[in-house]
Amino acid sequence: MPFPAPPHRKPADPRFATGPARKRPGWSPHALADACVGRSHRSPGARERLNAVVERSRRLLGIPDGHQVAIMPGSDTGAYEAALWNLLGARDVDAPAWDGFGRAWLRDVVDQLGLDGVRALEAPDGALPDLGAVDAGRDVVFPWVGTTTGVMVPDGDWIDPNRCGLTICDATSAAFAVDLPWDKLDVATWSWQKVLGGEAQHGMIALSPRALARLESHTPAWPIPKVFRLAEGGRVKTGLFAGGVLNTPSMLCVEDALDALAWAESVGGFPGLRARIRDNLARVSAWVAERDWVDFLAADPATRAPTSICLRPVDPWFRGHSEPEQRRLIGRMAELVAEHGAGDDLMGHRDAPPTLRIWGGSTVDPDDVAAVLPWLDWAFKYIKAENGVE
Repeated sequence: MPFPAPPHRKPADPRFATGPARKRPGWSPHALADACVGRSHRSPGARERLNAVVERSRRLLGIPDGHQVAIMPGSDTGAYEAALWNLLGARDVDAPAWDGFGRAWLRDVVDQLGLDGVRALEAPDGALPDLGAVDAGRDVVFPWVGTTTGVMVPDGDWIDPNRCGLTICDATSAAFAVDLPWDKLDVATWSWQKVLGGEAQHGMIALSPRALARLESHTPAWPIPKVFRLAEGGRVKTGLFAGGVLNTPSMLCVEDALDALAWAESVGGFPGLRARIRDNLARVSAWVAERDWVDFLAADPATRAPTSICLRPVDPWFRGHSEPEQRRLIGRMAELVAEHGAGDDLMGHRDAPPTLRIWGGSTVDPDDVAAVLPWLDWAFKYIKAENGVE
C-alpha cells in the first residue's frame, strides 16, 4: 500500500495546545524585562502591576462596575474551586455536565463537599444537556465551554434574570473569546494560560454583588483552605480586589499577563480578539464541510466552541475499531504531524472520546490553522496505509 506524500506547507508556528496556549505573536522573554522581581508582592510597585492586571482585564472583558475581580492561585481550577468551597451550601445545586471538567465539578460538589441536594443534568459527549431545565431557585455550577469536547453554551437566554440561586461559571476557555452575559454570571473564573497565552498557575475570579452578598451571609459547613478563603468572619476580603492576593504570585507571570493584555488592546480589544478566533473556527468549518472522514464532535453548529475545536474521524473503517484502538490511531496521527514539525499537541483530552483538538484562541494565527489542516488529511491517509487500507 503506497504511503501518501506529506504536504509542503507547514504552519509558521506549530503550537496548538489548549493550555498553556501559544504566546501572542512576536513574544520573547524580553517582554518580561520590566517585571517587578526581587521585591515584595505587597510593595507599591508590585501592587500597582497586580491591580493593572485586574483593571485592564475588567475593561477588556466589559465586566460591570458592580462586579469585583481578583487574582487567584492555582489557575482556573483554583479560582473555580474557591468559588465552590466559599459559596455553595446555602441552596440546592444544579450541575449541567457534558465534558470532563463539568463532570469533575459535579464530582467535587457531591464527593468533596458532600452536598445532598445536587441534581446532575448530564449529556453525552458532543451534546449539551437541557439548560432550560435549570431551576432558578438553585445555584448552578457549569462550564461555558466544555474544553474537552468543544461543546459550549450558545447564549445566556436560559439564565433567569430574576433567579434566586447563583450562576457559577467556569469560563476559562470562553473569557476573551466569546460574548458572555456578565450581568447573568454571578461568578466567572478563567486563567491567564488560555485565550491570552499567559503563563500557568494564576487564575482570576469575577464576583457579582449577589455573590459578594452570599459570601457575607453564608458560612460554609466545611473548612476552607487559606489560599481559597474569600471571606473571613462574615466579611469579604476586600483587599483582594485592589491588587491583593491570597498567596505570593509570580511577578514574572504578572508581567507576562500585562504584556498579553497590551497585545490584546493593540489588536482592537475584545472585538479584535473575537474576530481572530472566529476566523480560526471558520477555517476549520470550511475544511470539515468538504471532507467525509472527519466531523466536529459538537453535533450542533450553534454549540461549537471557537477555542477548543474538537474533531472526530467518522470514516467507517476508523469507527469499526474499538475505542482503545481508535485512541491509538488518533495518537499515531498526532505523532506523525508532530514528527514533521507541522503541529504539536493535537491529541484530544484523555477524558474525551478519541478526538483531535486544535486550539483556536486569539494568539493562534488563522493562516497557521489553515496550514495544519492538510496535515490531518495526510496523517489519516497515512495510518490507513499503515494498516493496509486504501
